Amino acid sequence: MAREIIDAHQHVWDPARAAYDWLGPELAPIDRAIGFDELRPSLARAGVTSTVLVQSADNAEDTELMVEVAVANPEIAAIVAFVPLDRPDDAERDLTELRRNPLVVGVRNLIHTRADPDWLLRPEVDAGLGVLERAGVTFDFVAVLPRHLELVPIISERHPDLRIVIDHLAKPPIGLDSREPWWRLIAEAASNPMVYAKVSGLYSATPDAAAWTPESVRPFFLHACDTFGTDRLMYGGDWPISLLAGGYDRVWDGLSVLFDELDPADRDRVLAGTATEFYGLSARDRSPQSTLSTE
Repeated sequence: MAREIIDAHQHVWDPARAAYDWLGPELAPIDRAIGFDELRPSLARAGVTSTVLVQSADNAEDTELMVEVAVANPEIAAIVAFVPLDRPDDAERDLTELRRNPLVVGVRNLIHTRADPDWLLRPEVDAGLGVLERAGVTFDFVAVLPRHLELVPIISERHPDLRIVIDHLAKPPIGLDSREPWWRLIAEAASNPMVYAKVSGLYSATPDAAAWTPESVRPFFLHACDTFGTDRLMYGGDWPISLLAGGYDRVWDGLSVLFDELDPADRDRVLAGTATEFYGLSARDRSPQSTLSTE
């Protein structure tokens, strides 16, 4: 019997439907409309049984698109949506409306695109995080700077009941000469049992994002296993950003080398159990027997 596999981090977008300020000609392979059907063959090849659809823009239009795509594709088990954390009253109103759809389980804001690395510490944003905490909604944390990681313990202390997942392991310095300060800061972030992380987006930190190998990723993955434990790590394919780093199939094949080195129970946690627990996923279409079809 095939094991269940959940891809806890994938996107869709359409520049005709929503504004994606970070997209442009320099990202030519993905500077276009990208739908779920394009991903389906790779998911089927990998044996992925369901996915978590994550926001790509800080606007309601992107979330509306995700809801439409998820409703049309039962393989999508959950949505991480956008609400404006810096406008807590609006965030509470929007979240109440969005959660009428049981697929909406989490929230993300693109904090890494903001000029102020301390944006999450602003009083109004802190109040927005309180909205998530009271609602029992998870928070996807995008960390690309050391300062972003430094904020995790601060936010965790302020909001002890807020469940946080650090996307892409906070972009470890794969391919660079030094592992610090990431090595130390990710361990400090992991010290709180309410903080989880995604084994996703682990590309080279050099100008060539595709210049990564399983061997170059391995020490960072093992450090994450040591600090979080596999019960707080979850797999994510990071599609279609992964097209810039070799494509979904290459990412899956490379990470599978590392996953296969785990004992079966730990492998199952990273590939399904942790995401199911963290996001509270329902059994929408997640039986191993019903893996995604390419039809």
